[in-house]
Amino acid sequence: MLNWLFAKKHHGKFFLRIDDTDTERSKPEYEAAILEDLAWLGMTHDIFARQIERADAHARAAEALKASGHLYPAYETADELDRRRKRQIAMHKPPVYDRAALKLTAEDRARLEGEGRKAHWRFKLSQSKVKWHDLMRGDVEIDTAHLSDPVLIREDGRFLYTLPSVVDDIDFKITHIIRGEDHVTNTAAQIEIFAALGAAIPHFAHFPLLIGAGGEALSKRIGSLSLREIRENGIEPLALDSYLAKTGTSDAITLGASLDALAAEFDFAKIGRAPAHFDPKELEGLNAKLLHALPYDAMKDRLSVLGVENEALWNAIKPNVARLSDVGELAALVTGAVTPVIEDAAFASKAAELLPAEPWDENTWGAWTKAVSTATGAKGRDLFHPLRLALTARESGPEMKKLLPLMGRAKTLARLKGETA
Repeated sequence: MLNWLFAKKHHGKFFLRIDDTDTERSKPEYEAAILEDLAWLGMTHDIFARQIERADAHARAAEALKASGHLYPAYETADELDRRRKRQIAMHKPPVYDRAALKLTAEDRARLEGEGRKAHWRFKLSQSKVKWHDLMRGDVEIDTAHLSDPVLIREDGRFLYTLPSVVDDIDFKITHIIRGEDHVTNTAAQIEIFAALGAAIPHFAHFPLLIGAGGEALSKRIGSLSLREIRENGIEPLALDSYLAKTGTSDAITLGASLDALAAEFDFAKIGRAPAHFDPKELEGLNAKLLHALPYDAMKDRLSVLGVENEALWNAIKPNVARLSDVGELAALVTGAVTPVIEDAAFASKAAELLPAEPWDENTWGAWTKAVSTATGAKGRDLFHPLRLALTARESGPEMKKLLPLMGRAKTLARLKGETA
């Protein structure tokens, strides 16, 4: 989201790269879901690439790093590395790779390979301090002496995320990389890889991660909800765009006029350092505000699918709509069959007797309830609550003065008699 807003704010290009070098975790349906989600949010991309299709470029970079001595083979198994880390922890030492592979001679490597071992390849960090000015965090310094040399190539020859990402950033001339603060340490290693390949180093910005309303950690799928589930639950894309663009900033969480308007307001300086809270209730409130402002013509096709075929019904129910999935249930108060709740049969019978003749309009409810009040002596809640229950079977809902003329006299009369109508 922030990448897109930044790119559009500065008239740049938004690069969508599918990081699919991990073939076990990368499937066509995952890519399709990403494209679908971004399209729904309105965030179109200017450049598209799949890492797996750029293997030749990654291999050339790997060979260059091997030739320059920045990439070296290591032969430890996962179990051996795990045992080594546990020993280091037991000795109260940081679990950093000890570079034992650098001490291997050509004969040692030949012997290990003769035993059937295959090398994985590590990038040799400089073990010095890497500094950069982060566009969100300010000046950052990471001492790579405290980091393990990262594995860039697996034993089976497949690349991990790091090297392909750097190579792609170089080849596509990426100027800015905006990502979560959990990548800060990775950035130090990547900066050294950029330098080892003789490339210009992009600008970096690391934003605080989202956490739940109660401070709990959230996954990359926004807690337990995927974007598809959020969409299917009736959240509008502009509501989610606005919420994500404003959450964690010094701006109030308000509804943006459009994605372009949100981009125009974007500024790294507005983003705080504290973790941003993702509160579904706040998002629902923003979504409700958006729906309440939508005219019938803008929603006509979508509303038709949900049983709303005219503007009057939409105007009657939309003040009570928090998400689009509410529409069907509320529309059914008029278009469907309701099983009434009759609190007082005698009261309902008297109200039925006093129903005026049609045509009805929004003044009918007031005139009718006044007549019922005069005849029965009921006032306030004792007057309105039993009528609402009889006509809608709900404790609350849309304004009755708007619903009544849409229900019509025949349906209203049947419900007052306790009949499902």
